[in-house]
Amino acid sequence: MQLAAVLRKAIMAGQYPPGTATPSITTLSQDYGHARQTCSKALGVLVKEGLLIRYPGLGYYVAGKPGEPKPANPESGAGKSDEL
Repeated sequence: MQLAAVLRKAIMAGQYPPGTATPSITTLSQDYGHARQTCSKALGVLVKEGLLIRYPGLGYYVAGKPGEPKPANPESGAGKSDEL
């Protein structure tokens, strides 16, 4: 799948560091001119490969390298400071 290859290359190059969100399915669809279903399948391929983690309702986030702990669920607020 070509879109999965493009995204994989971007992740490996550090364009999307571990713990960062990928563009939404809608954004990928608009940017690359693919159907939303195709974009969803491409992200699913990367989840199966362990490069992305899917948080339902929040999106897809880049996983760490093998052996590193996976990023905290962005909804949990882990790692955020309460200080202003």
